[in-house]
Amino acid sequence: MSAQKTNPRGSKPAPTIDELSLRQLRTEQPNLAARDLDQKTSLEIVRLINSEDATVAHSVSRALPQIARAVDLIVASLRRGGRLIYVGAGTSGRIAVLDAAEIEPTFNFRRVQFIIAGGNKAIASASEISEDDTAAARKEISRRKPTKKDVILGIATSGRTPFTVAAVAEARRRGAHTIALTCNPNSPLERTAQHAIVVEVGPEVLTGSSRMKAGTAHKMVLNMISTAAMTRLGYVYGNLMVNVEPKNSKLRDRAIRILEQATGADRETARRVLKTSGNRTPVALVMLAAKASRSRAVAALKKAEGNVRNAILFAKRSSDET
Repeated sequence: MSAQKTNPRGSKPAPTIDELSLRQLRTEQPNLAARDLDQKTSLEIVRLINSEDATVAHSVSRALPQIARAVDLIVASLRRGGRLIYVGAGTSGRIAVLDAAEIEPTFNFRRVQFIIAGGNKAIASASEISEDDTAAARKEISRRKPTKKDVILGIATSGRTPFTVAAVAEARRRGAHTIALTCNPNSPLERTAQHAIVVEVGPEVLTGSSRMKAGTAHKMVLNMISTAAMTRLGYVYGNLMVNVEPKNSKLRDRAIRILEQATGADRETARRVLKTSGNRTPVALVMLAAKASRSRAVAALKKAEGNVRNAILFAKRSSDET
């Protein structure tokens, strides 16, 4: 345990290095526009929050080149059979969980995962003490056995959360690619990772509450990364989520509408071909677009490694050759 220095008056200990670094973070500074927040009306409060939220997209826009480089790295890794693993604690961890959990039902893709400090119980209940557990972070990474095929993306507003920094450090030691997502520059997390995305959102309306602008920024960036990566992999056709699994009535109706929009088929034809495909939307799309049998569509998708547009081309060529 490090010794504390005493201030000249001796009235109380001087702040530690960690306390000083936290105080210096922009996201921990008071927002001067909100200094009388508790004296404002409801309308004034929500107007102020809305005004601050409106600045987040611009902050994210300044990091677009770094976000695009992260997408390229992730796409290359996923094409090699690797995984994208988000790591976070508290708000950052829960936002990571949300994005990772939405990938499978949206894109039928199972190699985007998450690690949250405190485990699954921390998703719905407070487990902030786990943020300091570096041993648990290294253990979680060790359990996933990351390799050079994988990308570990650590998320922390401050950039100094011990759990996240330790997890990223361990993943990098094991050869995985590492990316930091933070809202403060020159942080330990940024220095630990090979690549960094820094979205400087500034002080929060509620001082230090990273679930607000910082959380919104994290949500926006992760949405961009995962959607852009899945699109680059070919699991999107045009702007349609053609890999959606029609597991309920709403999704079956969506799949039929996707087939109608993508191919010009009438609703009854789209419904019939979807059923013939085994309720696999990309298979049905290739069948309709290339006028291919189910077996030919399945083979084309396998050859195209799931890229729907390429699979349609392969199926059409196969048809022309027979």
